[in-house]
Amino acid sequence: MATTPFLRPQRTIRRPVAVSGFGYWSGQTNRVEFYPAPAGTGVVFVRVDLSPALRVAVRLEHCVEAEHRTNLSAGVAQVEMVEHVLAALSASEIDNCEVRVTSAEMPGFDGSSVIVADAIVSAGIECLGAPLQPIVVRQAVRVGDSSAWIEAVPHGRPGLCVEYTLDYAGRGPIGTQHRCVYITPETFRMELAAARTFVTQQEAESLRSRGLGTRVTPKDLLILGPNGPLENAFRWPDECVRHKLLDMVGDLSLAGRPLHAHVRGYRSGHRLNAMLVKQLLAADSAASFRRTA
Repeated sequence: MATTPFLRPQRTIRRPVAVSGFGYWSGQTNRVEFYPAPAGTGVVFVRVDLSPALRVAVRLEHCVEAEHRTNLSAGVAQVEMVEHVLAALSASEIDNCEVRVTSAEMPGFDGSSVIVADAIVSAGIECLGAPLQPIVVRQAVRVGDSSAWIEAVPHGRPGLCVEYTLDYAGRGPIGTQHRCVYITPETFRMELAAARTFVTQQEAESLRSRGLGTRVTPKDLLILGPNGPLENAFRWPDECVRHKLLDMVGDLSLAGRPLHAHVRGYRSGHRLNAMLVKQLLAADSAASFRRTA
């Protein structure tokens, strides 16, 4: 990995904006307020419901493994299911933002990022001048095994291209789906932002039996029965793989810097996404050391 001439100014939102909803897992209502932040801040969650308010920076070292979601923890403060919020911020090229929350778990909304993406558009964008050095992948990096993997390979243009193969062959209405998207604020909003979380009917019943997701209805996300969504409908025939790409974009933002790479996943999830970010940061650090040695 090496330096790149493709630098852009850091960006933040122009004015505060807020959204609210309830968390899928906890059922707790959360008001999420986005505030402008100066260059070099990064994205930081602030638990304003705690006294004193505690900050959780979006960094890989704060990522904690959790079932079917991405959680962050710093000291006693934790924020949960952050991937949809992070996807909207990252794809909108918002590098610096203070995200004030009144509960640990981010709202599920409709299972997608579209509400946050629309809020960012309404808030406007402010360029901050100071450039942010991206991570440029020069050699392939891969984690996982033959059953599930994710890799980052060099890309012929600046920016991030994400590709995913979802393989549910012989298991319900999803089947095998594949999609590749070059991420810009526009392509994210048009192709990925509205793609919703999905679970099978069996998974939903298992969660409810454990006291989780009791507030969620089939209108709040995609619950998939043998013949398709229950009391709902797909927004695209391949909505499920689009949502996996949305999750990937959010998880890759744990790197804390723009990523110039083509990232391909096969049946990968949050754990493997975070493992890839760890390897990319290690490779970038080693390359930086060699350049300065």
